[in-house]
Amino acid sequence: MLHIHNTLSRKKEPFTPIEPGKVRMYVCGMTVYDDCHLGHARVLVVFDMVYRYLQASGLEVTYVRNITDIDDKIIRRASENGETIEQLTERVIARMHEDADALGVLRPTMEPRATQHVQEIIDLITKLISSGHAYLGNNGDVYYSVSQFPTYGQLSGKRVEDLRAGERVAPDEAKRDPLDFVLWKSAKPGEPFWESPWGPGRPGWHIECSAMSMCYLGEHFDIHGGGQDLQFPHHENEIAQSEAASCSHFVNVWMHNGFVRINEEKMSKSLGNFFTIREVLAHYRPEEIRYFILASHYRSPLNYDDQALHAARQALTRLYTALRDLPEHASAAVDGGWRQRFSAAMDDDFNTPEALAVLFDLTREVNRLRDAGEAVAAAGAASELRDLGSILGLLGDDPQAFLRGGSGADQGPSDEQIEALIAERLAARQNRDFARADQIRDELKAQGVVLEDGPQGTTWRRDI
Repeated sequence: MLHIHNTLSRKKEPFTPIEPGKVRMYVCGMTVYDDCHLGHARVLVVFDMVYRYLQASGLEVTYVRNITDIDDKIIRRASENGETIEQLTERVIARMHEDADALGVLRPTMEPRATQHVQEIIDLITKLISSGHAYLGNNGDVYYSVSQFPTYGQLSGKRVEDLRAGERVAPDEAKRDPLDFVLWKSAKPGEPFWESPWGPGRPGWHIECSAMSMCYLGEHFDIHGGGQDLQFPHHENEIAQSEAASCSHFVNVWMHNGFVRINEEKMSKSLGNFFTIREVLAHYRPEEIRYFILASHYRSPLNYDDQALHAARQALTRLYTALRDLPEHASAAVDGGWRQRFSAAMDDDFNTPEALAVLFDLTREVNRLRDAGEAVAAAGAASELRDLGSILGLLGDDPQAFLRGGSGADQGPSDEQIEALIAERLAARQNRDFARADQIRDELKAQGVVLEDGPQGTTWRRDI
Protein backbone atom coordinates (compact mmCIF):
# COMPACT_ATOMS: atom_id res chain seq x y z
CA MET A 1 0.00 0.00 0.00
CA LEU A 2 1.27 3.46 -0.87
CA HIS A 3 2.45 5.57 2.06
CA ILE A 4 3.16 9.30 1.61
CA HIS A 5 4.87 11.70 4.01
CA ASN A 6 2.25 14.30 4.86
CA THR A 7 3.76 17.69 5.72
CA LEU A 8 0.61 18.47 7.69
CA SER A 9 0.95 15.50 10.07
CA ARG A 10 4.76 15.30 9.76
CA LYS A 11 4.68 11.54 9.23
CA LYS A 12 4.16 8.89 6.59
CA GLU A 13 0.56 7.89 6.22
CA PRO A 14 -1.23 5.22 4.17
CA PHE A 15 -2.74 6.89 1.14
CA THR A 16 -6.43 6.28 0.57
CA PRO A 17 -8.09 8.34 -2.17
CA ILE A 18 -11.22 10.22 -1.21
CA GLU A 19 -12.98 8.63 -4.18
CA PRO A 20 -11.95 4.98 -4.70
CA GLY A 21 -9.78 4.52 -7.77
CA LYS A 22 -9.41 8.26 -8.43
CA VAL A 23 -6.89 10.85 -7.28
CA ARG A 24 -7.20 14.62 -7.43
CA MET A 25 -3.86 16.42 -7.22
CA TYR A 26 -2.91 20.11 -7.40
CA VAL A 27 0.64 21.43 -7.71
CA CYS A 28 1.67 25.08 -7.60
CA GLY A 29 3.23 25.94 -10.94
CA MET A 30 5.36 28.77 -12.28
CA THR A 31 5.14 32.53 -12.09
CA VAL A 32 5.92 33.21 -15.74
CA TYR A 33 8.23 36.21 -15.88
CA ASP A 34 11.51 34.43 -16.68
CA ASP A 35 12.93 31.08 -17.79
CA CYS A 36 12.53 28.08 -15.49
CA HIS A 37 15.47 27.32 -13.21
CA LEU A 38 16.67 24.13 -11.54
CA GLY A 39 14.25 24.57 -8.64
CA HIS A 40 11.39 24.55 -11.13
CA ALA A 41 12.92 21.52 -12.84
CA ARG A 42 12.78 19.61 -9.58
CA VAL A 43 9.12 20.45 -8.98
CA LEU A 44 8.25 19.51 -12.56
CA VAL A 45 10.09 16.17 -12.47
CA VAL A 46 9.12 15.17 -8.92
CA PHE A 47 5.40 15.60 -9.40
CA ASP A 48 5.57 14.13 -12.89
CA MET A 49 7.06 11.05 -11.20
CA VAL A 50 4.19 11.03 -8.68
CA TYR A 51 1.66 11.45 -11.51
CA ARG A 52 3.20 8.59 -13.50
CA TYR A 53 3.39 6.22 -10.54
CA LEU A 54 -0.18 6.85 -9.43
CA GLN A 55 -1.33 6.10 -12.97
CA ALA A 56 0.86 3.00 -13.18
CA SER A 57 -0.78 1.85 -9.93
CA GLY A 58 -4.12 1.79 -11.72
CA LEU A 59 -5.47 5.07 -10.38
CA GLU A 60 -7.27 7.67 -12.48
CA VAL A 61 -5.47 10.94 -11.77
CA THR A 62 -6.73 14.46 -12.30
CA TYR A 63 -3.57 16.55 -12.14
CA VAL A 64 -3.89 20.35 -12.04
CA ARG A 65 -0.77 22.55 -12.21
CA ASN A 66 -1.49 26.27 -12.35
CA ILE A 67 0.26 29.16 -14.06
CA THR A 68 0.57 32.53 -12.32
CA ASP A 69 0.36 35.00 -15.20
CA ILE A 70 -0.31 38.20 -13.24
CA ASP A 71 2.04 39.31 -10.49
CA ASP A 72 4.25 42.22 -9.41
CA LYS A 73 7.32 40.57 -10.98
CA ILE A 74 5.50 40.05 -14.26
CA ILE A 75 4.31 43.67 -14.38
CA ARG A 76 7.82 44.93 -13.58
CA ARG A 77 9.56 42.67 -16.12
CA ALA A 78 7.14 43.55 -18.93
CA SER A 79 7.73 47.24 -18.24
CA GLU A 80 11.52 46.75 -18.26
CA ASN A 81 11.28 44.87 -21.56
CA GLY A 82 8.97 47.42 -23.14
CA GLU A 83 6.37 44.78 -23.98
CA THR A 84 2.84 43.91 -22.92
CA ILE A 85 2.20 41.48 -20.10
CA GLU A 86 0.55 39.12 -22.57
CA GLN A 87 3.60 39.15 -24.84
CA LEU A 88 5.88 38.37 -21.90
CA THR A 89 3.76 35.62 -20.37
CA GLU A 90 2.96 33.88 -23.66
CA ARG A 91 6.65 33.74 -24.57
CA VAL A 92 7.72 32.48 -21.14
CA ILE A 93 4.92 29.89 -21.03
CA ALA A 94 6.01 28.55 -24.43
CA ARG A 95 9.61 28.27 -23.20
CA MET A 96 8.42 26.61 -19.99
CA HIS A 97 6.59 23.98 -22.04
CA GLU A 98 9.72 23.41 -24.15
CA ASP A 99 11.79 22.87 -20.99
CA ALA A 100 9.21 20.53 -19.45
CA ASP A 101 8.85 18.54 -22.67
CA ALA A 102 12.62 18.18 -22.90
CA LEU A 103 12.72 16.73 -19.38
CA GLY A 104 10.06 14.18 -20.28
CA VAL A 105 7.43 15.83 -18.11
CA LEU A 106 3.89 14.87 -19.08
CA ARG A 107 1.40 17.70 -19.48
CA PRO A 108 -0.99 17.93 -16.51
CA THR A 109 -4.68 17.22 -16.96
CA MET A 110 -5.38 20.93 -16.64
CA GLU A 111 -3.09 23.97 -16.59
CA PRO A 112 -5.28 26.92 -15.56
CA ARG A 113 -4.03 30.50 -15.58
CA ALA A 114 -4.84 33.04 -12.90
CA THR A 115 -6.11 35.61 -15.38
CA GLN A 116 -8.68 33.11 -16.65
CA HIS A 117 -10.22 32.68 -13.19
CA VAL A 118 -10.60 36.21 -11.87
CA GLN A 119 -14.35 35.81 -11.42
CA GLU A 120 -13.89 32.66 -9.31
CA ILE A 121 -11.31 34.57 -7.24
CA ILE A 122 -13.72 37.49 -6.73
CA ASP A 123 -16.47 35.06 -5.69
CA LEU A 124 -14.18 33.42 -3.15
CA ILE A 125 -13.09 36.74 -1.68
CA THR A 126 -16.73 37.84 -1.44
CA LYS A 127 -17.51 34.70 0.56
CA LEU A 128 -14.60 35.37 2.92
CA ILE A 129 -15.73 38.95 3.53
CA SER A 130 -19.29 37.76 4.21
CA SER A 131 -18.06 35.23 6.81
CA GLY A 132 -15.90 37.80 8.59
CA HIS A 133 -12.61 36.23 7.53
CA ALA A 134 -11.63 39.14 5.26
CA TYR A 135 -12.06 42.90 5.22
CA LEU A 136 -11.65 45.90 2.93
CA GLY A 137 -8.81 48.21 3.93
CA ASN A 138 -9.00 51.98 3.60
CA ASN A 139 -6.51 51.76 0.72
CA GLY A 140 -8.84 49.67 -1.45
CA ASP A 141 -7.01 46.38 -0.81
CA VAL A 142 -8.84 43.37 0.63
CA TYR A 143 -7.06 41.46 3.41
CA TYR A 144 -7.49 38.07 5.01
CA SER A 145 -7.81 38.28 8.79
CA VAL A 146 -5.46 35.65 10.22
CA SER A 147 -6.82 36.12 13.74
CA GLN A 148 -10.17 34.73 12.53
CA PHE A 149 -8.60 31.35 11.69
CA PRO A 150 -7.62 29.66 14.99
CA THR A 151 -5.48 26.86 13.48
CA TYR A 152 -3.25 29.16 11.40
CA GLY A 153 0.29 27.74 11.41
CA GLN A 154 -0.74 24.09 11.43
CA LEU A 155 1.11 23.23 8.20
CA SER A 156 4.39 25.00 8.91
CA GLY A 157 4.38 24.40 12.65
CA LYS A 158 4.82 28.13 13.29
CA ARG A 159 3.18 29.81 16.28
CA VAL A 160 1.11 32.89 15.55
CA GLU A 161 2.56 34.64 18.59
CA ASP A 162 6.12 34.14 17.34
CA LEU A 163 5.21 35.28 13.83
CA ARG A 164 3.46 38.37 15.09
CA ALA A 165 6.41 39.27 17.32
CA GLY A 166 8.67 39.46 14.30
CA GLU A 167 6.37 41.55 12.13
CA ARG A 168 5.29 45.16 12.15
CA VAL A 169 2.60 47.05 10.28
CA ALA A 170 4.07 49.92 8.28
CA PRO A 171 2.47 53.32 8.92
CA ASP A 172 1.00 53.46 5.42
CA GLU A 173 -0.48 49.96 5.50
CA ALA A 174 -4.19 49.42 5.94
CA LYS A 175 -4.17 45.93 7.40
CA ARG A 176 -5.26 45.43 10.99
CA ASP A 177 -2.73 42.76 11.93
CA PRO A 178 0.87 42.33 10.71
CA LEU A 179 0.07 38.71 9.72
CA ASP A 180 -2.92 39.61 7.54
CA PHE A 181 -2.28 39.08 3.85
CA VAL A 182 -3.72 40.63 0.73
CA LEU A 183 -6.45 38.91 -1.28
CA TRP A 184 -7.18 41.72 -3.73
CA LYS A 185 -4.87 44.58 -4.71
CA SER A 186 -6.37 47.87 -5.80
CA ALA A 187 -5.01 49.02 -9.13
CA LYS A 188 -2.17 51.51 -9.30
CA PRO A 189 -1.88 53.89 -12.28
CA GLY A 190 -0.74 52.08 -15.40
CA GLU A 191 -1.27 48.58 -13.96
CA PRO A 192 -3.64 45.98 -15.44
CA PHE A 193 -6.89 45.61 -13.56
CA TRP A 194 -10.25 43.86 -13.39
CA GLU A 195 -13.46 45.33 -12.07
CA SER A 196 -14.62 44.05 -8.69
CA PRO A 197 -17.05 44.96 -5.89
CA TRP A 198 -14.11 46.76 -4.24
CA GLY A 199 -13.07 48.72 -7.32
CA PRO A 200 -10.57 48.01 -10.09
CA GLY A 201 -7.68 45.76 -9.07
CA ARG A 202 -6.13 42.33 -9.40
CA PRO A 203 -5.85 39.13 -7.35
CA GLY A 204 -3.29 38.52 -4.64
CA TRP A 205 -0.98 35.55 -5.12
CA HIS A 206 -2.31 33.16 -2.45
CA ILE A 207 -6.00 33.41 -3.32
CA GLU A 208 -5.54 32.35 -6.94
CA CYS A 209 -4.43 28.81 -6.01
CA SER A 210 -7.38 28.31 -3.67
CA ALA A 211 -9.80 29.45 -6.35
CA MET A 212 -8.30 27.37 -9.15
CA SER A 213 -7.81 24.18 -7.14
CA MET A 214 -11.36 24.31 -5.78
CA CYS A 215 -12.71 25.10 -9.23
CA TYR A 216 -11.26 21.94 -10.79
CA LEU A 217 -10.89 19.56 -7.85
CA GLY A 218 -13.58 20.58 -5.40
CA GLU A 219 -13.38 21.96 -1.89
CA HIS A 220 -11.74 18.77 -0.56
CA PHE A 221 -9.16 16.85 -2.57
CA ASP A 222 -6.36 14.33 -2.17
CA ILE A 223 -2.89 15.81 -2.75
CA HIS A 224 -1.44 19.31 -2.87
CA GLY A 225 2.22 19.70 -3.77
CA GLY A 226 4.96 22.20 -4.39
CA GLY A 227 8.45 23.23 -3.41
CA GLN A 228 9.48 23.44 0.24
CA ASP A 229 9.74 27.22 -0.07
CA LEU A 230 5.95 27.40 -0.59
CA GLN A 231 5.10 25.69 2.68
CA PHE A 232 5.02 29.07 4.41
CA PRO A 233 3.38 31.42 3.83
CA HIS A 234 1.79 30.38 0.52
CA HIS A 235 0.37 26.97 1.42
CA GLU A 236 -0.37 28.03 4.98
CA ASN A 237 -2.45 30.89 3.59
CA GLU A 238 -4.17 28.59 1.11
CA ILE A 239 -5.38 26.38 3.96
CA ALA A 240 -6.63 29.36 5.95
CA GLN A 241 -8.63 30.98 3.16
CA SER A 242 -9.91 27.72 1.63
CA GLU A 243 -11.13 26.16 4.86
CA ALA A 244 -12.64 29.43 6.04
CA ALA A 245 -14.60 29.67 2.79
CA SER A 246 -15.74 26.05 2.57
CA CYS A 247 -16.07 25.23 6.30
CA SER A 248 -14.46 21.88 5.47
CA HIS A 249 -11.09 20.16 5.36
CA PHE A 250 -9.13 21.38 2.33
CA VAL A 251 -6.44 18.80 1.43
CA ASN A 252 -5.68 15.33 2.79
CA VAL A 253 -1.97 15.09 1.90
CA TRP A 254 0.53 17.93 1.56
CA MET A 255 3.77 17.10 -0.29
CA HIS A 256 6.85 19.32 -0.50
CA ASN A 257 10.08 18.63 -2.37
CA GLY A 258 13.40 19.79 -0.92
CA PHE A 259 15.57 22.71 -1.96
CA VAL A 260 18.14 22.65 -4.76
CA ARG A 261 21.67 23.52 -3.67
CA ILE A 262 24.62 24.48 -5.86
CA ASN A 263 27.96 23.11 -4.62
CA GLU A 264 26.41 22.72 -1.15
CA GLU A 265 25.10 26.31 -1.09
CA LYS A 266 21.46 27.24 -1.49
CA MET A 267 20.75 28.27 -5.07
CA SER A 268 20.47 32.05 -5.21
CA LYS A 269 20.77 34.78 -7.81
CA SER A 270 22.62 36.95 -5.28
CA LEU A 271 25.33 34.28 -4.89
CA GLY A 272 25.75 33.97 -8.63
CA ASN A 273 25.03 30.23 -8.52
CA PHE A 274 21.69 30.35 -10.29
CA PHE A 275 21.13 28.11 -13.32
CA THR A 276 18.22 27.94 -15.71
CA ILE A 277 17.13 24.61 -17.20
CA ARG A 278 18.35 25.82 -20.58
CA GLU A 279 21.81 26.59 -19.25
CA VAL A 280 22.13 23.07 -17.86
CA LEU A 281 20.73 21.52 -21.05
CA ALA A 282 23.60 23.14 -22.94
CA HIS A 283 25.94 20.69 -21.18
CA TYR A 284 23.83 17.68 -20.24
CA ARG A 285 21.14 15.65 -21.93
CA PRO A 286 17.57 15.99 -20.62
CA GLU A 287 17.41 12.41 -19.35
CA GLU A 288 20.65 12.93 -17.44
CA ILE A 289 19.07 15.88 -15.63
CA ARG A 290 15.91 13.88 -14.94
CA TYR A 291 17.94 10.95 -13.58
CA PHE A 292 20.00 13.32 -11.43
CA ILE A 293 16.81 14.70 -9.86
CA LEU A 294 15.31 11.25 -9.21
CA ALA A 295 18.54 9.85 -7.75
CA SER A 296 17.79 11.78 -4.55
CA HIS A 297 14.65 11.35 -2.47
CA TYR A 298 12.23 14.13 -3.31
CA ARG A 299 12.15 15.48 0.26
CA SER A 300 15.92 15.68 0.67
CA PRO A 301 18.12 18.59 -0.42
CA LEU A 302 19.42 18.18 -3.97
CA ASN A 303 23.00 19.29 -4.52
CA TYR A 304 23.83 20.28 -8.09
CA ASP A 305 27.40 19.94 -9.29
CA ASP A 306 29.16 18.57 -12.36
CA GLN A 307 30.23 15.43 -10.53
CA ALA A 308 26.61 14.53 -9.74
CA LEU A 309 25.54 15.12 -13.35
CA HIS A 310 28.45 13.05 -14.64
CA ALA A 311 27.41 10.24 -12.27
CA ALA A 312 23.91 10.42 -13.75
CA ARG A 313 25.39 10.13 -17.24
CA GLN A 314 27.42 7.08 -16.26
CA ALA A 315 24.42 5.45 -14.60
CA LEU A 316 22.24 5.88 -17.68
CA THR A 317 25.05 4.57 -19.85
CA ARG A 318 25.07 1.34 -17.81
CA LEU A 319 21.30 0.98 -18.15
CA TYR A 320 21.22 1.64 -21.88
CA THR A 321 24.23 -0.59 -22.52
CA ALA A 322 22.29 -3.50 -21.01
CA LEU A 323 19.36 -2.78 -23.35
CA ARG A 324 21.46 -2.46 -26.50
CA ASP A 325 20.70 -4.99 -29.26
CA LEU A 326 17.78 -6.51 -27.35
CA PRO A 327 14.20 -6.27 -28.66
CA GLU A 328 12.13 -3.39 -27.34
CA HIS A 329 9.24 -5.67 -26.37
CA ALA A 330 9.42 -9.28 -25.28
CA SER A 331 6.78 -11.51 -23.75
CA ALA A 332 9.12 -13.85 -21.91
CA ALA A 333 8.15 -14.29 -18.28
CA VAL A 334 10.44 -12.72 -15.68
CA ASP A 335 10.42 -14.22 -12.21
CA GLY A 336 12.82 -12.20 -10.14
CA GLY A 337 10.49 -10.17 -7.98
CA TRP A 338 11.74 -7.01 -9.70
CA ARG A 339 8.36 -5.37 -10.09
CA GLN A 340 7.38 -6.18 -6.52
CA ARG A 341 10.63 -4.71 -5.19
CA PHE A 342 10.21 -1.64 -7.40
CA SER A 343 6.64 -1.09 -6.20
CA ALA A 344 7.68 -1.58 -2.57
CA ALA A 345 10.27 1.19 -2.98
CA MET A 346 7.83 3.56 -4.65
CA ASP A 347 5.08 2.77 -2.14
CA ASP A 348 7.47 3.94 0.58
CA ASP A 349 6.92 7.65 -0.01
CA PHE A 350 8.14 7.51 -3.63
CA ASN A 351 11.62 6.27 -2.73
CA THR A 352 13.16 6.75 -6.17
CA PRO A 353 16.79 6.05 -5.09
CA GLU A 354 15.71 2.58 -3.96
CA ALA A 355 13.62 2.12 -7.11
CA LEU A 356 16.68 2.98 -9.22
CA ALA A 357 18.70 0.42 -7.24
CA VAL A 358 16.17 -2.21 -8.35
CA LEU A 359 16.74 -1.16 -11.97
CA PHE A 360 20.48 -1.73 -11.56
CA ASP A 361 19.95 -5.16 -10.01
CA LEU A 362 17.76 -5.99 -13.00
CA THR A 363 20.46 -4.61 -15.32
CA ARG A 364 22.96 -7.06 -13.85
CA GLU A 365 20.46 -9.86 -14.48
CA VAL A 366 20.06 -8.80 -18.12
CA ASN A 367 23.83 -8.85 -18.58
CA ARG A 368 24.16 -12.24 -16.85
CA LEU A 369 21.52 -13.82 -19.04
CA ARG A 370 23.02 -12.31 -22.19
CA ASP A 371 26.51 -13.58 -21.28
CA ALA A 372 25.07 -17.03 -20.56
CA GLY A 373 23.57 -17.13 -24.04
CA GLU A 374 19.99 -17.11 -22.73
CA ALA A 375 18.73 -14.68 -25.35
CA VAL A 376 15.00 -15.15 -24.74
CA ALA A 377 15.31 -14.68 -20.97
CA ALA A 378 17.63 -11.68 -21.47
CA ALA A 379 15.06 -10.08 -23.76
CA GLY A 380 12.31 -10.64 -21.19
CA ALA A 381 14.38 -9.09 -18.42
CA ALA A 382 15.26 -6.15 -20.68
CA SER A 383 11.58 -5.58 -21.41
CA GLU A 384 10.89 -5.51 -17.66
CA LEU A 385 13.72 -3.02 -17.23
CA ARG A 386 12.23 -0.74 -19.87
CA ASP A 387 8.76 -0.97 -18.36
CA LEU A 388 9.91 -0.11 -14.84
CA GLY A 389 12.15 2.67 -16.14
CA SER A 390 9.22 4.20 -18.01
CA ILE A 391 7.32 4.61 -14.74
CA LEU A 392 10.09 7.03 -13.73
CA GLY A 393 10.12 8.63 -17.17
CA LEU A 394 13.46 6.98 -18.02
CA LEU A 395 14.82 4.61 -20.69
CA GLY A 396 12.46 5.82 -23.39
CA ASP A 397 15.24 6.48 -25.89
CA ASP A 398 16.67 4.01 -28.40
CA PRO A 399 19.74 2.55 -26.66
CA GLN A 400 21.99 2.98 -29.67
CA ALA A 401 20.82 6.57 -30.14
CA PHE A 402 21.45 7.38 -26.48
CA LEU A 403 24.87 5.78 -26.35
CA ARG A 404 25.96 7.52 -29.53
CA GLY A 405 24.18 10.79 -28.87
CA GLY A 406 26.69 12.65 -26.74
CA SER A 407 25.65 15.82 -24.95
CA GLY A 408 26.32 19.51 -24.90
CA ALA A 409 27.50 21.65 -27.77
CA ASP A 410 30.76 19.77 -28.49
CA GLN A 411 29.84 16.32 -29.78
CA GLY A 412 33.33 15.40 -30.97
CA PRO A 413 33.78 13.53 -34.25
CA SER A 414 30.75 12.73 -36.41
CA ASP A 415 29.26 9.26 -36.63
CA GLU A 416 30.72 8.89 -40.13
CA GLN A 417 34.21 9.84 -38.94
CA ILE A 418 33.98 7.35 -36.08
CA GLU A 419 32.82 4.53 -38.35
CA ALA A 420 35.64 5.30 -40.79
CA LEU A 421 38.23 5.12 -37.98
CA ILE A 422 36.74 1.85 -36.72
CA ALA A 423 37.06 0.41 -40.24
CA GLU A 424 40.67 1.63 -40.42
CA ARG A 425 41.34 0.07 -37.01
CA LEU A 426 39.88 -3.26 -38.15
CA ALA A 427 42.10 -3.21 -41.22
CA ALA A 428 45.14 -2.38 -39.07
CA ARG A 429 44.40 -5.33 -36.78
CA GLN A 430 43.98 -7.66 -39.74
CA ASN A 431 47.38 -6.47 -40.99
CA ARG A 432 48.77 -7.03 -37.46
CA ASP A 433 49.52 -3.31 -37.17
CA PHE A 434 48.47 -3.30 -33.52
CA ALA A 435 50.27 -0.05 -32.77
CA ARG A 436 48.06 1.81 -35.26
CA ALA A 437 44.95 0.00 -33.95
CA ASP A 438 45.76 1.06 -30.38
CA GLN A 439 46.50 4.60 -31.56
CA ILE A 440 43.05 4.88 -33.16
CA ARG A 441 41.39 3.61 -29.96
CA ASP A 442 43.31 6.15 -27.89
CA GLU A 443 42.54 9.00 -30.31
CA LEU A 444 38.82 8.27 -30.16
CA LYS A 445 38.89 7.89 -26.38
CA ALA A 446 40.54 11.30 -26.08
CA GLN A 447 37.59 12.71 -28.07
CA GLY A 448 35.02 11.07 -25.81
CA VAL A 449 34.34 7.96 -27.91
CA VAL A 450 34.63 4.55 -26.24
CA LEU A 451 35.16 1.43 -28.39
CA GLU A 452 33.90 -1.92 -27.14
CA ASP A 453 35.07 -5.10 -28.89
CA GLY A 454 32.81 -8.16 -28.77
CA PRO A 455 31.95 -11.37 -30.59
CA GLN A 456 29.71 -9.44 -32.99
CA GLY A 457 32.36 -6.86 -33.79
CA THR A 458 33.17 -3.39 -32.44
CA THR A 459 30.50 -1.10 -31.03
CA TRP A 460 30.99 2.43 -29.81
CA ARG A 461 29.43 5.02 -27.55
CA ARG A 462 30.08 8.59 -26.64
CA ASP A 463 31.26 9.50 -23.16
CA ILE A 464 31.30 13.30 -23.51
